Amino acid sequence: MASHKQIGHWINGAMYAGSDSAKQAVFDPARGVVASEVALGSAETVDLAVAGALRAFKEWANTPPIKRARVLFQFKNWVEAHRDELAMAITSEHGKTLDDARGEVQRGLEVVEFACGIPHLLKGEFTEQVGSGIDGWSMRQPLGVCVGISPFNFPVMVPMWMFPVAIACGNTFVMKPSERDPSASLLMAQGLKAAGLPDGVFQVVQGGVVAVEALLDHPGVAAVSFVGSTPIAKAVHARATGHGKRCQALGGAKNHLVVMPDADLDQAVDALIGAAYGSAGERCMAISVAVAVGPVADALVARLAQKARSIRVLPGEQAGAEMGPLVTQAHLERVTGYVNAGVKEGATLVLDGRGQRPVGHEKGFFIGPSLFDHVNPSMSIYQDEIFGPVLSVVRVPDFEAAVALIHGHAYGNGVSLFTRDGDTAREFSNRIQVGMIGINIPIPVPMAFHSFGGWKDSLFGDHHIHGPEGVRFYTRYKAITQRWPKGIRGGAEFVMPTMK
Repeated sequence: MASHKQIGHWINGAMYAGSDSAKQAVFDPARGVVASEVALGSAETVDLAVAGALRAFKEWANTPPIKRARVLFQFKNWVEAHRDELAMAITSEHGKTLDDARGEVQRGLEVVEFACGIPHLLKGEFTEQVGSGIDGWSMRQPLGVCVGISPFNFPVMVPMWMFPVAIACGNTFVMKPSERDPSASLLMAQGLKAAGLPDGVFQVVQGGVVAVEALLDHPGVAAVSFVGSTPIAKAVHARATGHGKRCQALGGAKNHLVVMPDADLDQAVDALIGAAYGSAGERCMAISVAVAVGPVADALVARLAQKARSIRVLPGEQAGAEMGPLVTQAHLERVTGYVNAGVKEGATLVLDGRGQRPVGHEKGFFIGPSLFDHVNPSMSIYQDEIFGPVLSVVRVPDFEAAVALIHGHAYGNGVSLFTRDGDTAREFSNRIQVGMIGINIPIPVPMAFHSFGGWKDSLFGDHHIHGPEGVRFYTRYKAITQRWPKGIRGGAEFVMPTMK
C-alpha cells in the first residue's frame, strides 16, 4: 500500500507523519478498493500530542471567552465555505450520500454556532451580602486537556459535538477519529488553524486500540468524550474514570418507532423509510424497530415493503443516490450475518437486500434495504444493534404492550411515537424510559442548544453531549466567598473599560 495516499496526524499546528510503523487501509466503500493508508498512532505519538496540548492550555484558558468565541466565529465561516469539501471527504470514506453528508456537516456546524455564545454560557451567579460584608459567587473554569474519540458513522458531526464546546470553554483538545474515515479530521484541523486557533489547542492523533488506551491512561488528560458501541463505551468509561478522569461515553441503540392505529400511516411509513434506511442504517439514532400497535400492522408492512423496494442504492456521490454502501467489507459481512440469523430464527423476511449491487460497482460494500415482519424480542435481530439497513416489525396488541416492549430492552437512546392523540403522546413522553423522544418525529436529535444523550446502556456517565450539558461537562464549578476589610478608596478613572 506504499503507493497510496498517506494520512497522518495533526500536532502543534501542522501535519505530522510521525514514526508510527503500524498502518491501516482506508477504503473507498463504493468500489471496494483501498483508497489511502492511515497511520496508527503509538503511545509516543499520543504523548507528543498531549504534551503540546498541555503547553498550550495555560494561555488558552486565560484567553478571554469573547476572544475564544471570535476564533469559533471564524471557524464557522470556514466550515460554511468548505461545506462541500467536508461532505465529499465523508462520502468518499464512509459511503453515505452527498446530501446526507452535507446534512451531517450542518448538524455539526450548529454546535459551532452554539459555542460562539460561550461568553454568556460561562457566566456564574452572584449573591451580595451572603453574610455581613461578605459576597459569594460561582464560576466555571476549564478542565485542561480533553480527548474526543469519535465513531466512523459521523466523522464530522460527532467531533463537532465535542471540540467546539470544549475549546470555547478554555480547554485544549486531542481528537482521535475513527481509523475507517480519518481525512475529515485533518480538514477540520486546518480550518481551525485558518480561523486563528493557537497551535496545540487542537490536536489529531489517528489510530486504533493502542492510541485509545494511551489516551485513557495518560496522566495529562483530564476528560474523555466517547461515542461508539456499548461494549466499548462501557470499557472506555471504566478505564477513564478508573484513572480519575471525567468521562462521557455514549453507546449503542435499538431505537423503536411506535405506530398507533390512529397514526397518519403515510407519514409514519415515510418516516420509517428515511429513519431506517438513511445512511444505510449506520446511525445511532436510526430506527431499527417498528412497533405496530393493533390492526395497523398489515397495512404498515405492505406500504413499507413497497416504498423500500424503490430506494435507489448507488455510490454516495452519484446524483439521485438515496442509500450508499456500508463502510467496510467486514461490516457488510456482519450485517449480512444478521439477515441470515433473522431468517434462521423464524422472522418473516419480507424484503431481502442481500447481494444487491449497483451495476459497475459489484465489488462495493453494498446491501439493499431488508425488512422483517413477525419479529419477537428473543431474536438477535431485535436484541442487537445491527447498524445496517435492516428494519424489524414487532406486532403488539395495545399501547401498554408497546411501552413494556421498549422498557424491556437494554438500550434507551431514542424512541418515536406516531399518533394523532395528544393524551397518548403526553402519556408516552412522561412514562417512557428513553433519553430522546420524538412525537411524529422519527429521529429526535435535539438541536445544539439542547443536549444529546440516551439512558440505560446507551450512555455511561452523568452528562449528555453538546449544548448546556456540554458546557457543564467541559468545565469545573468553583464557588468563592469573599470579604474585604474597609480601606482607602482608589482614585477616579475616566476611561470606559473595553475588551480589545
